[in-house]
Amino acid sequence: MADVSAQQVMALRKKTGAGIVACKKALIEFEGDEEKAIEHLRVKGLASADKKSSRAADEGIVYSYIHTGDRLGVMIELRCETDFVARTDDFRQLAKDLSMQVAAMHPVAIDETGFAEEVIEAERRVYTEQALESGKPQNIAEKIVEGKLKKFMKERALLDQTYIKNQPEEKNRTVREYLQQNISKLGENIQVARFARFELGSE
Repeated sequence: MADVSAQQVMALRKKTGAGIVACKKALIEFEGDEEKAIEHLRVKGLASADKKSSRAADEGIVYSYIHTGDRLGVMIELRCETDFVARTDDFRQLAKDLSMQVAAMHPVAIDETGFAEEVIEAERRVYTEQALESGKPQNIAEKIVEGKLKKFMKERALLDQTYIKNQPEEKNRTVREYLQQNISKLGENIQVARFARFELGSE
C-alpha cells in the first residue's frame, strides 16, 4: 500500500474538486500516481454527473461579472436543485468562472442545440463561397463546409469550449467537463440556463 501524505491528498482535491476520502483512496489505489488518480476521479465524477443531469434544477442565481476596465460585462443564469447550494461559495465561484469564460471566449450558444438557424446559415454561406472560390468541386466543397461548421459550433458553444483556466495537466478539459466535475462535487444537477455578453461599442 502506497504511503500517501496529507499534502498529496489536498493537492489532488484542489485539482479535481473531489472529496478528501475519494482523493486518498484514488492515490492509494494508484500508488501515489497523481495523473492516474486524476483520470480515475474524473471518470467517476462524470459518471456521477450524468446520473444527476435529469433532476430538476429550479433554484440558482443570476450572476454578473464586469471585466477590468468596465468595457465588458457578462450576466449568467446558473441553476441548481436547492437554494442551499445556490448560496454556497463554490456555486458562486462556478458562476464567476463560467462568466469569465463567456467574457474571454465569446460563445454565442450554450451547446450545439442552441444556435439560431440564421447564424448557422450565415456561416454556411460564407464557407460555401470560400470553398467554391478556391476551385473545389461541389461535392468536396460540401464536405469542407460541413467540417468548418462543426468547428465553428465547437468553438462558439460554451460547453464545448476548452476551459480557459485549465492547468497544464488538464489542457483538454472542456467547460462541460468542468461543469460536470462541479455537479459531482456539489451533489446536485447544475445547468447554464442562459447568458448575455455586453461589450462597449458592439451590438
